[in-house]
This record gives sequence, structure tokens and C-alpha cells, in this order.
Amino acid sequence: MGYLICGKCKSYYKLQKGEKTKDFGDKCHCGGNLRYVENLDIVDPCWKPVVLAKKPGRREIVKSKINYLISIPAHLKTRFFRLGSALKNRFQRPSYGNTYYNSPYGRGLDLESIKNEFNLDNIQWPVVIPVTVAITLIYAFISGIFTLLIFALLILVGYLFKDQMLGIKNALITGVISFFLGGLLTGSFLFLIPLTIVGAINGAVCGWIGGYLRMRR
Repeated sequence: MGYLICGKCKSYYKLQKGEKTKDFGDKCHCGGNLRYVENLDIVDPCWKPVVLAKKPGRREIVKSKINYLISIPAHLKTRFFRLGSALKNRFQRPSYGNTYYNSPYGRGLDLESIKNEFNLDNIQWPVVIPVTVAITLIYAFISGIFTLLIFALLILVGYLFKDQMLGIKNALITGVISFFLGGLLTGSFLFLIPLTIVGAINGAVCGWIGGYLRMRR
């Protein structure tokens, strides 16, 4: 039947009836390499016998993979549940008038405030119109590093409002109108829709930055 020996930890395992070397791995539990010998004549008498675990058979491997695949939906469900709970706890802040909550840096946003802002009732046109004209002229007639003034003006719009959501909203409207008009003035008629979308994104991001800077003040 033979033996499996490990020169690293000075141990050996006697193969039992029906066992073969391929039933075991190539490594000992100590990390050393296992080697097959017919007898222990070459082994020092002080070496100790050990018990080796067999490699899992093909049936066990297939069964393990099946169990793993079955467990994936349960793991995903748990992770989605935890993610949903985390997002829910993140947005559920103590509300005042169902619009804003107090943060360490001032008044911030919650989901209810975002729902309430899907209208044009509180657009401050005295602020939006002059900034829109300025951004449109910069976009149409100025190139190079001076175009960064566009982002500075959008951030300024967000900074001018005490309520961050209101600042984001007005900056977004400013970005949409100015990029649309800028596309018209430059003759980019085929790109009006993409430019308008870019203007909305820039306005929203810059407005958020301006509102954040206002709260940190």
C-alpha cells in the first residue's frame, strides 16, 4: 500500500486498503510536499505518523458548486436588503416642514424636498437671466481657459441661495438655457439636445457645489 511522507514536518501517512496517492493532495498540512514511498526504510524512526485529509471527490466538488450557486440569490437578497436599509437610513433625517433637515453645516436635502422641487415656481429669474446671458456669450465667443468662467458662474448661482435644493434648481435651469442658446449661436444645431443635457448636468453639479460651499461657510 505504501506511505506518503513529508520531509518538512518529518511525518508520514500509511495508505489504507483501497486508498491511492491520487486520493490526497500534493501538499502536507504543514505546507510541505508529499512524496510516495513503498516502505519506511529511508525514513528516520523519529518521524511521526499523521492523518491526512482526502481530496474531495468529483461528486463532492459538483455538490459544493451546486450549493454555492443555490446560495447566490440568498446572498444577493441579503446584500440588496442591507444596501436598501443603508440608503433609507441615509435619507431619513429629522425633517422640518417635510422639506429640509438640519446638518452640521446648515440646512440640507432629503427625498421629500427633491419631490417638492419639480416645478418652476421658485426660479429666481433676476439671477438666472443675467448669468444665462453671460454664460451664453462666454460659450459662443470665448475659448480657452476663460471658459472655466462658465463653471464659476454656475457655482455662484448655487451659492447665492440659502436652500441648497433651490440653488441646484436655479443653476440647472441656467445651465440648460445657456448651453442651448450657446449651441444656437455657434450653429451647433445637430448637437442642441446633447449640449442641453451637458448644460443640465453641469448646472446641477456646480449648483450642488455652490450650495455645499454655502452650508460650509
